[in-house]
Amino acid sequence: MTIQAIAFDAYGTLFDVYSIRELGDKLFPGSGVELAGLWRDKQIEYTHLRTLCSMYKPFWEITQDALVFSCKKLGLNLTLEAQNALMGQYARLQAFPENLAVLQELAKQGLKLSILSNGNAHMLQSAVESANMQGVFQHLLSVDVVRKFKTAPEAYQMAPDVFSLPAKNILFVSSNCWDACCATWFGYTTFWVNRQAAPREELGVTPHGEGRTLRDVLEFVEQHRNG
Repeated sequence: MTIQAIAFDAYGTLFDVYSIRELGDKLFPGSGVELAGLWRDKQIEYTHLRTLCSMYKPFWEITQDALVFSCKKLGLNLTLEAQNALMGQYARLQAFPENLAVLQELAKQGLKLSILSNGNAHMLQSAVESANMQGVFQHLLSVDVVRKFKTAPEAYQMAPDVFSLPAKNILFVSSNCWDACCATWFGYTTFWVNRQAAPREELGVTPHGEGRTLRDVLEFVEQHRNG
């Protein structure tokens, strides 16, 4: 396999979705961790349900719906002010500390870089700017174009189309094992950034590479770029 381009998942891979717990704790003392976890789980669940039922809704709106549900579930009084604060913070999620240097090194090696994300365009642009990642990516690919969330094949097809490359020549990088596994089924070369040392999904498929941080992608690329 010859890697010529890389498509990165955004949320959880480049941007820390659980960093929202800090603001959550300020607004709801003692509930930040639980809120961040449930919010993320419900957000992903809603993307899957809406794609299965062909009831697309932009990721920003789904994220807000998941927040409202999570606060109801946890018995938290989500005022409009608190909702706006949390959603505003979600648009500016912290990037993992090693990411920018790794991305810059990959770009120096001549690899074409993109984000391929459930996030809609304004979310991705805001996150990239907040992380000072402008100019690193050639493309910010949003499933908003195909109106289906990952793991729909139409979502994964965006990177091969924009790079004019077979999926096997594109490295797909995600911190979500389900995402990396389904991208493997699709035909990508895949890497799972297993930040939490979680067990692999029992799907009968394994990502081609695995590491604990984005730095491990550098070694994988070095080993596989030239086939």
